[in-house]
Amino acid sequence: MSFFADLAYQFIDGEWRAGSGSWDIIDFNPYDQEKLASITVAGVDQVDAAYRAAERAQRDWARRNPYERRQVTERLLRLIEEREEEITEALVLELGGTRAKAQYEVRLAKEFVREAIQLALRPQGRILPSPVDGKENRVYTLPAGVIGVISPFNFPFLISMKSVAPALALGNAVVIKPNQNTPITGGGLIAKLFQDAGLPAGLLNVLITDIAEIGDALIEHPVPRVISFAGSDKVGRHVAAVSAGHFKRVVLELSGNSALIVLDDADVDYAVDAAVFSRFVYQGQVCMAANRVLLDRAVEAEFTEKFVARVAALRTGDPRDPRTQIGPLINTFQAEALTGLVDRAIADGATALLRGRTEGNLVEPSVLAGLPADSVLHGQELFGPVAMLMPFDGEEEAVRIANDSPYGLSGAVHTADLERGVRIARRIETGMIHVNDGTVHDEPQVAFGGEKFSGVGRLNGESTVEAFTTQKWVSIQHGRSPFPL
Repeated sequence: MSFFADLAYQFIDGEWRAGSGSWDIIDFNPYDQEKLASITVAGVDQVDAAYRAAERAQRDWARRNPYERRQVTERLLRLIEEREEEITEALVLELGGTRAKAQYEVRLAKEFVREAIQLALRPQGRILPSPVDGKENRVYTLPAGVIGVISPFNFPFLISMKSVAPALALGNAVVIKPNQNTPITGGGLIAKLFQDAGLPAGLLNVLITDIAEIGDALIEHPVPRVISFAGSDKVGRHVAAVSAGHFKRVVLELSGNSALIVLDDADVDYAVDAAVFSRFVYQGQVCMAANRVLLDRAVEAEFTEKFVARVAALRTGDPRDPRTQIGPLINTFQAEALTGLVDRAIADGATALLRGRTEGNLVEPSVLAGLPADSVLHGQELFGPVAMLMPFDGEEEAVRIANDSPYGLSGAVHTADLERGVRIARRIETGMIHVNDGTVHDEPQVAFGGEKFSGVGRLNGESTVEAFTTQKWVSIQHGRSPFPL
């Protein structure tokens, strides 16, 4: 099937519908600006229709045998495997990522679906003791209800799926709002796969729209109990504030400013490999990317020479070309904004060890060093192919620099002494950090999330069960209970 022709609609209560909004989202290939699809945005009326359909369908779904829910997820996995080539091609076209990146995204998405198959049977009830004679306390783990999922453009298929698949397997219903840069791979494609897997109508709905059309209707609506959001911390703050005002739970996966630390005893060649991947995978448009590469002065010169040479050799161009390693940024706004930040940093005194050109959405890699202490780049996420090299003297300074950020998502430490690496890793204020590896990792059973401005809550494994379920206490009094009045 042609995903971009057939799935360019809203998906509400099991039906593909034209949007009721007042304008169209145009889905472009970020490399050559080819128009992939035109989608009329959903209106506020369709937000309500989607949530009401989810609310109705969820009641019966929650009562279904979890083994039956698991079967739908099993069929979903088989469909992804059968259509893997088509899905990969769609990701390359819509995201502008390389084929290797798209293959990685699909491969990891399959692992999360496999985990969702297991999560369907994970919730367990408990019987707890009571100080009251004859009292039996039962604690049931129940679906939270309806989950609102707002996904980003950089890993739209994976990040949507890692919330949607387990939420449905646990007995919830879901409404997805994909990023408007990736409406098909982050929304319509997922709906089609679940529809073909036999998911009952109403349990999964997709709204392709924007705050300019619907305001905060998606998170203010009374139906959803949990909002799972992945994106920038700026938008995440707004989602959190509005959700709190309506007593909704949130899971927020937000921006990062990760540090990859290279200690004096590190394997420099290996650390260079890890840093190149951690900074430039998918053009650096990854929340876990290593914004800052921190170098002990003992290895600074060797690392810098080898790193700059490796980065200079990266090939920028058409992501459909298997030789390409750096594709386009997602849109012209992002490309121009990133270029402006680099220009400003150089004007403020930073040294460009490598300065890439910008042509349309293609931004060649840059490597900056010698940033002034007050540079605006120190404290913000750079969502693009720009690396910052920063020297340090000793472990204490490395820890201080790494923690000198409002963000705390990921990180890495490279050293020949693994326990030394672990000791430093434990002192870095992040939700995740890796010894002798890159900064970009996600595994289905390991808690994923950030500290500080990088997010609230965790997903994956037991954390996902906690995020998308609620607990209910039912007590039974055997015999008569004495009352004081």
